[in-house]
Amino acid sequence: MNPIDITFNDEVGFLDDKTRDWKKWINDLLLLAKNDIAKKNNLEMSINFVDEEKSNEINKKYRDKDRPTDVISFAIEDGEDLLDYSTFEDDPEFSEDIGDLFMCPSVIMRHSKDYGTGWDREFGYTLVHGFLHLNGYDHIKPNEAKLMFKIQGKVLEEYGLPLYPDQLDEGRGK
Repeated sequence: MNPIDITFNDEVGFLDDKTRDWKKWINDLLLLAKNDIAKKNNLEMSINFVDEEKSNEINKKYRDKDRPTDVISFAIEDGEDLLDYSTFEDDPEFSEDIGDLFMCPSVIMRHSKDYGTGWDREFGYTLVHGFLHLNGYDHIKPNEAKLMFKIQGKVLEEYGLPLYPDQLDEGRGK
């Protein structure tokens, strides 16, 4: 069984780009993130690549924000009453379903230009950000943000996609 089993739904032809094995690239980056947050269980998740219209629709319906966004996460376990999956750590057949990501490549591309980060770093940032949300991390409170962005920055640096020194805890960095 894979440490992370990802189901891909590609509505925009993102994975058709043969310049890179995107599924492997994504899996490798998320495995690094999984290890950095010390998740022992095998994980299941889906990644859906959508256009701006679909991203806007989801963002408006579930977040009351009328604009497309780079990533929206839907965690299976969300809130205070999280299940303790550590009891399944020794069961190689058990796989924890952490939820679904909806990613909009065109918004990610626009952000990569607006922030001057480049495609790989912005895509990696967005992917890890969504993955951390699926695993219960958030950035609403300052102490939560500091932890989440510290982990995110560490994972990206380990993967060769470092953040810039001037990127702060308040949203885009360490």
